[in-house]
Amino acid sequence: MKIVTTIAELKQALRAEKQNGKSIGYVPTMGFLHEGHVSLMERARKQNDIVVLSIFVNPLQFGPNEDFETYPRDIERDENIARNEGVDYIFYPQVEEMYGSKPSVTVRVESRTDCLCGTKRPGHFDGVATVLTKFFNIIGPDKAYFGLKDAQQVAVVSGLIEDFNFPVELVPVDIVREEDGLAKSSRNVFLSETERQEAKELYQGLLQAKKSN
Repeated sequence: MKIVTTIAELKQALRAEKQNGKSIGYVPTMGFLHEGHVSLMERARKQNDIVVLSIFVNPLQFGPNEDFETYPRDIERDENIARNEGVDYIFYPQVEEMYGSKPSVTVRVESRTDCLCGTKRPGHFDGVATVLTKFFNIIGPDKAYFGLKDAQQVAVVSGLIEDFNFPVELVPVDIVREEDGLAKSSRNVFLSETERQEAKELYQGLLQAKKSN
């Protein structure tokens, strides 16, 4: 496994892989990997010759009062998990490598964001779409893997790929849950005991409602 921190180095490495006829599977993450990410890596490993994992806490998708500074980070742990899952390349750029001092061009998402997370976090999906546009151009993957835990994000990415004609196949992967039913998430470490219990009860309530229908 190779850890790459610059765009130029990654493009050079992947250009050589593609010239050798290798298919590229891409797993975008913000790090602090968990079993949900592992399921994405496992699927990518099965379906591609080369697996690229990006670890980048993207400032453009955080609002002014959100948790960019405190978002959990542990690159050594992430490296070990990725290595165990057979990842070929970790792309671990710094903010300056991706955006310079400030991006002069960004992507604005006009649809699929007028409900759910999109209304609560204005600008969030613009940041997601902007960074993925860059990653798709840098990596040029054949397939990209996203967890259905973030269903609205999957919908936005589907629109991004369609509207910008990226030659990328979007592969949605099922949710991985904790034993109590809570969806695996890097931010679960922020939940209090009360919030964790409420999340469990919400999931159980949704299951009961589904059975009733």
